[in-house]
Order: sequence, then structure tokens, then C-alpha cells
Amino acid sequence: MGAQRQRQAQLHRRPTPRTAPRERRNITSEQHPPGTRPYSARRTPGADNLALVTQVLGRVLVVDDDEVIRQLIAVNLTLEGFDVATAVDGQDCLDKVGMIAPQVITLDVMMPRLDGWVTAGELRKNPQTAHIKVVLITARAQEDDKKRGHQIGVDAYLTKPFDPGEMIRVVRELAGAPPTALG
Repeated sequence: MGAQRQRQAQLHRRPTPRTAPRERRNITSEQHPPGTRPYSARRTPGADNLALVTQVLGRVLVVDDDEVIRQLIAVNLTLEGFDVATAVDGQDCLDKVGMIAPQVITLDVMMPRLDGWVTAGELRKNPQTAHIKVVLITARAQEDDKKRGHQIGVDAYLTKPFDPGEMIRVVRELAGAPPTALG
């Protein structure tokens, strides 16, 4: 408990010349080694450079009509090291999937134009997209809904509200990424 209070006190004290972060360098995309990109991490006292993500874990297409949920999923996966694209509904997903070529798609069920059930079915019917892993993330938690997802051939089923850590674990597993040290 004492260590936690000491850490909080450190985080809230004013920067002094000894603890002030060094000046940030402006790094252009041409200065990054091939295959890397800047990672916007929370700055802590003493941090003096930007961390680089040297390996992208895979590409994920996040499909949800709710912008807040879509961005929550996208931000969590981006921070984890995935290359993330988004779609606003099932039709948008089907329109983009060929160009994006994701390893994993997170898919809401209840959406306008084309719902998640139909979208997952279309993805499975098409030989060019049948191999893509699909995670249904939905508020529909009935056993019949889970069975329907299994019949369509989805790879995982998460119910809202979902634990972001669990969602990341499932996506990492489906993308073939190594597990994190935390699980």
C-alpha cells in the first residue's frame, strides 16, 4: 500500500529539471525502419523517446454500427499491436474485406443493412474469405444465438458487455499471435 501511494505521489509532483521528460523529436515516416510505425504510448517521467512496434500481430477488421464500441475495440487492438480497419455494418464489411485481407473479423450481430448472422454466412460461403477467423461480439447471449453462431461457423462468441482483456486474448489466439506475458 505504501509503495502505491509513493508511486501516485511521484506521478502527481511537478516536473523538476531532474525528472522533466526530454524534448520530443519529430520523427517522420521516412525515418522509421521498414515495417515499423510510431506507437503513441502514455508518457511517464523519464521517458525520452517513442517506442516502436516492430512487428504487427495481424490485421483485424472491426465491424459494429455503434461508433463508441467500434472505436473501443479498435483502440484496444491497435494498442496491442494489431493493424486495425473498421466497417460500420455487414455490407460495409463485405465491401472492404477483399481489400483489407484481415486475419480476424470482430462482428456485431445486430446492425442495419446486413446483420452479423448474414455477414458471417456470406464470409463462410465465399472461398476467398472462408478462411478468415470470425468473432461475434454481441449483446445476444441466449444459448440459441450461440448455437446459431456455431452452425454458421464462427470461431468465437463474446457477449456484451465484454472484458477488453478477454477480447484481446481471443483475437490474439485466432490471429496466431503469441500470448502476452499476462495471459
